[in-house]
Amino acid sequence: MGTPEQSTTGAPETSWAARVAGLAGACHPGPVVAVTALMAALAVTAGQGAARCVLTAAAVLTGQLSVGWCNDAFDARRDIVAGRRGKPVVDGTVGVTEVWVAAYAALALCVPLSLACGLWAGAVHLAGVAAAWAYDLRLKATAWSWAPYAVGFAGLPAFVALGLPGQPWPAWWVVTAGALLGVGAHLGDALPDIRGDLAMGVRGWPQRLGPDRALLLLPVPLVAASAVLVLGPAGPPGSWGVAALVVTALIAVAGTVLGRRWERLAFAAAVAVAVVDVTLLLVSGTGIA
Repeated sequence: MGTPEQSTTGAPETSWAARVAGLAGACHPGPVVAVTALMAALAVTAGQGAARCVLTAAAVLTGQLSVGWCNDAFDARRDIVAGRRGKPVVDGTVGVTEVWVAAYAALALCVPLSLACGLWAGAVHLAGVAAAWAYDLRLKATAWSWAPYAVGFAGLPAFVALGLPGQPWPAWWVVTAGALLGVGAHLGDALPDIRGDLAMGVRGWPQRLGPDRALLLLPVPLVAASAVLVLGPAGPPGSWGVAALVVTALIAVAGTVLGRRWERLAFAAAVAVAVVDVTLLLVSGTGIA
């Protein structure tokens, strides 16, 4: 395990290849890949051209990389003290200074890539990235920790919509659904670490709720997002949309009931609802503006 002193530069014996791998691991690769892939797919279904889809994906990728690296760099000393093994900075494979440099480099690339998609599109995306940085640097430990997730996730589909020809404003329902998905993502992301965070004095919104209440609340914003995605677009909802809404509600109820005894089932149910929400978002891609 690394020490607070080693966290600045990384262990001296670490090879270059190991540091590159450590840097890749420090960006939170799962969320980075998932969010980037989702926005690329949404750009395609919304009708962006091939070149603009690539540009959109590049802007989202650099923004997500900057946020992930900022998170690990800022939390490095606390993670080392807590002994959170599996994090590259904690394991000493990469130094916190290197992670900070990578974060600022990704942010520097994100700015022109975002603005190249259009002034309004770029401004919306950069506002979401700024909210995520604010979460990493300050809001994570406050009762407002949910707000950056809501702003950031609402801004992503808006960024795609504003990047379409004519820069149309996004539909209200896609922005609302994005915000609800963000709140659900915040609860799900924080849930496994709530007890450890409380021991370290971190008191964000999920930590103030506590693990039991956070677990029970987790499906609520996700099911609400399903309802908005099905009922929000103009015209009556299709039969497939109604079926999806009923399925998500049943999954959420089952997860809540069974989660009182088997915690992992409640979390799995929330993940299943989130998957349905993402599918609904992609299916409705052509109508997001």
